[in-house]
Amino acid sequence: MASKQFDVDPQVVRDVQEKARRRALLKQEYFKQITNPFKHGTGEGGYVFDEGIQRFMSLKATGYDHFKPTPRSGAYAFGLVAVPIILFTWLMKWQRDSLEKQLRAGKIAYRDRKFKFV
Repeated sequence: MASKQFDVDPQVVRDVQEKARRRALLKQEYFKQITNPFKHGTGEGGYVFDEGIQRFMSLKATGYDHFKPTPRSGAYAFGLVAVPIILFTWLMKWQRDSLEKQLRAGKIAYRDRKFKFV
């Protein structure tokens, strides 16, 4: 299908095909190792050790140990925690103050109010 695309460079097509070939070989080797019946009989276990997955899981387990606070991470924390709380509080106060102003000025009749004691 890639050979019928006219706007793709031939080098890109070869690179994509090479990557697909390498992926197929790796996939074939993985299935060969995972389905090896003799590995279970020797007590070695039935999983394939993947270095990339092990590195990722180790990072997730020890990420906090290697965290170094910087001004950038502090700015992210402030922007994602403090700023939304402050803005939401200001918005609620502004809405309540404007509603209170309308109620005290008599612009909203008592029967039209959403919250009343009747």
